[in-house]
Amino acid sequence: HAATMVTSGIFLVARSNILFALSPTTLGVVAAIGAVTAIFAAMIGIFQNDIKKVLAYSTVSQLGYMFLALGVGAFTAGVFHVVTHAFFKACLFLGSGAVIHAMHHEQDMQKMGGLKKFLPITFWTFFLATLAIAGIPPFAGFFSKDEILWQAFSRGSIVLWLIGALAALMTAFYMFRLVFLTFYGKPRFDAEHHPPHEVDWKMWLPLVVLAALATVSGFLAMPSVFHAGNAFESWLSPVLERGEQISLVAGAADSVGLEWGLMAVSVAIALTGILFAIRVYQRKQTLAKDEAQLGAGYQLLHNKFYVDEIYDKTIIQPIFNFSNSFLWKIIDVKIIDGFVNGLAHITEIGSGTIRRIQTGIAQNYAVLIVVGLLAVVGYLVMF
Repeated sequence: HAATMVTSGIFLVARSNILFALSPTTLGVVAAIGAVTAIFAAMIGIFQNDIKKVLAYSTVSQLGYMFLALGVGAFTAGVFHVVTHAFFKACLFLGSGAVIHAMHHEQDMQKMGGLKKFLPITFWTFFLATLAIAGIPPFAGFFSKDEILWQAFSRGSIVLWLIGALAALMTAFYMFRLVFLTFYGKPRFDAEHHPPHEVDWKMWLPLVVLAALATVSGFLAMPSVFHAGNAFESWLSPVLERGEQISLVAGAADSVGLEWGLMAVSVAIALTGILFAIRVYQRKQTLAKDEAQLGAGYQLLHNKFYVDEIYDKTIIQPIFNFSNSFLWKIIDVKIIDGFVNGLAHITEIGSGTIRRIQTGIAQNYAVLIVVGLLAVVGYLVMF
């Protein structure tokens, strides 16, 4: 799933970078789709209560980031975010699995809380991965996400940067909302009769490894302003360098001071999202009943912009009704079944008629043989 459905599109565009670079219009479409995907999925993730749904929509949002980078011609930045995202998102998903296992298969964060003391290893690995996806330095997500935002600004436009920055703000908010609802506050479950427990070492050891990689892997491709070299860029330069040169627009921003400034802004944006989540969720332990007071906005985001319902009404139900009333009742039942059953009925009538010859009386068979012989002899005599 991760290789064929999630990242194959990133690989396809990156590997075909020269073809895309030769068509600025196509790159613009890719960037627009990436930006819209990043912010759209981030908005949906804000008020999801299933711990895995939050991470699932987070993945969609991060894929939008990757395509945003590809769309402005920053192919290396897009591929690098695939790498860092693999580390911290794998850690988060496996961490959510550990939480679900400890909670006896419960996935609703509204029924969790206070798990930090029950699952210390899971919490700290999850927390480190959350800092990475939020874009806090020096974790891996900071370097890859900041590079995408910088490239969106310098190669793309201020609009693309603003959309990416807003998605980053939302990412920090909904990820720390997840952390606070899951690990902090008072337990919202029966801890006395069903106490959660830390997972076995075979489950927490991969979390530790992935958390470590989510912490340090960003140093493989540090921004040029750090003057620390970029091993990842050098490794991919034979494949991506030409496409990035072609797609580089004239007059693109190339200011060290501006890059430092935007880097500080991206960190401030991430911290703002985290502090807002702390204000709303850590202290007040806001739950769904409190969020619902937001009214139509909450309902819109909680129900994922009603995409599933719209898809069901416009695609699923029409296809089902057409299949049920026409393809099944007319094509299948009346035409196909009618033709097949008709052949069977003809065969039944014919075989019923022919079998009457088989009377079981030897005299009748002798008469038929004589009649047959006379017919043959008559035919030979006449012709």
